Amino acid sequence: MGTEGAFRLAFWVLFGGLLAMRAYFARRVRQAGERVMPDQEAIVREGRGMFALRVAAFLVLLGLLVLYAINSPWMAVLSIQLPPWLRWAGFVLGLASLALWTWTQATLGKHWSPQLQLREQHQLVTAGPYARVRHPLYTATGAFGAALALVSANWFFLLMAVVSIPGLVARVPREEQMMLEEFGEEYRSYMQRTGRFFPR
Repeated sequence: MGTEGAFRLAFWVLFGGLLAMRAYFARRVRQAGERVMPDQEAIVREGRGMFALRVAAFLVLLGLLVLYAINSPWMAVLSIQLPPWLRWAGFVLGLASLALWTWTQATLGKHWSPQLQLREQHQLVTAGPYARVRHPLYTATGAFGAALALVSANWFFLLMAVVSIPGLVARVPREEQMMLEEFGEEYRSYMQRTGRFFPR
C-alpha cells in the first residue's frame, strides 16, 4: 500500500468510526422511545430554508463519498498538495474530534437529538464536556470536517468543511433560544459560566 492508499484508509477509518458511533447512539435514543427524525415543530424552529440546506448538504456529501470511494478522476483533479505530516495531523485531529463527539453523545444520552427539538422530560445537561462548553457537539463536528479535508487533501472536502461552519454558527442562536424558553434563568446562568464552542 502506497502513501496515498494509507491516507485513503485513514479517511475511511475516521468516517466508519463516525457512522458506527452515530448509529449506536441513534439506536439508543429510539430504544428510549424518542424519535431521531424531525417533527414539524423542529423544522419550523430551525427554518425551512435552513433545514432544506442541511438536507442538500447531506446529499452532496453522499455524492462526494461515492466519488472518493470509487477514486473518480474528478476527485484526483481537485487534490491539494499537502505535506504528509499535515495529513497525519489531520488524522490525529479526526480521532480527537471523534472522541469528543462520542463523549458528548454519551453525556447527552437520550436527550440527544440531531434536530432542534427537546425530549419528553428534558433535563439541562451540564456534565462532561457541557461543564465548560455549551455546544461541544458543534465543535467536534467542525473539527471532524477539517480533519477529513486534511486527510483526503481534496478541495471538495475542504469546501464542505468551510461551508458547514456558517451553518453551525447560524443554528446556535435558535438552539439557545429554544433552551432559554424551556429552562429560563437556569440556562441563562449556564450561558454566563460557559463558552459557546470553546471553554472560557
